[in-house]
Amino acid sequence: MAIEVKLDLMLVKRKMRLNELSERIGISVTNLSLLKTGKVKGMRFNTLEAICRELDCQPGDILEYIAEYV
Repeated sequence: MAIEVKLDLMLVKRKMRLNELSERIGISVTNLSLLKTGKVKGMRFNTLEAICRELDCQPGDILEYIAEYV
């Protein structure tokens, strides 16, 4: 996939565990874990907004475009 999810890096930078983020934004640990490992095809903007609010970051801190060369 050309979009890499860097949620795990932001959690480390903010010294926050996935369980804590889950409680703060009201999304299950399972769904956040799937997002963190890049196993999801999409994300709602309100989910992205909640994550950015709690981690005090920008969407670009969590998502990165990686060009795929053929």
